Amino acid sequence: MVSYNTKDWFTFIFRFHKADTFRTLLPIMLAIGLYSGIIGYLEVEYWKLADNSYVKNITIMHGMLGFVISLLLVFRTNTAYDRWWEGRKMWGALVNNSRNFAIKLSVILTDEKDLAYFRKLIPSYASILNKHLKDEETSKQLFDDVDLEIDHHKHKPNQVAKMLFQKINDLYDSKKITGDQLIILNEEVKSFTDICGACERIKNTPIPYSYSAFLKKFIFFYVMTLPFGYAFSLGYYVVPVVVFIFYVLASLELIAEEIEDPFGADENDLPTHKIAENIKKHVEELL
Repeated sequence: MVSYNTKDWFTFIFRFHKADTFRTLLPIMLAIGLYSGIIGYLEVEYWKLADNSYVKNITIMHGMLGFVISLLLVFRTNTAYDRWWEGRKMWGALVNNSRNFAIKLSVILTDEKDLAYFRKLIPSYASILNKHLKDEETSKQLFDDVDLEIDHHKHKPNQVAKMLFQKINDLYDSKKITGDQLIILNEEVKSFTDICGACERIKNTPIPYSYSAFLKKFIFFYVMTLPFGYAFSLGYYVVPVVVFIFYVLASLELIAEEIEDPFGADENDLPTHKIAENIKKHVEELL
């Protein structure tokens, strides 16, 4: 995720970050600029359409549809940001639950071998969940006194959660924890699976295709018809105006596409790897 100073206006305005939509849209912006210039030339110089031509009235359509497209883009960006923020809340809950789990275990358990087991396994859940959401291959991990073998053909976070609960159940069977403590610790493990399910829901449920496709087509045809009406009043200045309008509308759609899947590898996606490292640091401090 990009780190920045929210109060540094000049950096925002005059610096182009590699995540900026301008770089992505530059080729198509040049193509639209050329297209607008051709339409302007044909209307003003070649066809020499009169000011009372019906073509000039196309701007009426743009005025009416501008309000509609603004509502669609607002809904699109709000929906995408809501998915991004929900993903951040889920990983924030994972941080807190891992800490709470480690705090309770540090007080309940006295055997160093048991503490070492959880010291390695609790951070492993966050690490494997991060890779699971990014569809990365989780390698076989070996720890001191902990043999963590992950079956690549099965749900990896579930396997780690099962190991956690299995260990807790073994502690109960060996009378190292009471029944009440078993119930308390079980709720912590259950919260891990709940968080995993919520993240998978975000990851595996994209914005409906028909809605996303319609919005892209709407933006494209809206921009493609702009030069026909505004060439009369703007002349060749229609080129930068149309390019700028396209940049604004398409950038909002690109930003929404990027943040609607917060667990990817884009510049503005959640820093889940860093969060997993922080969980490891905090758990090791507590245990």
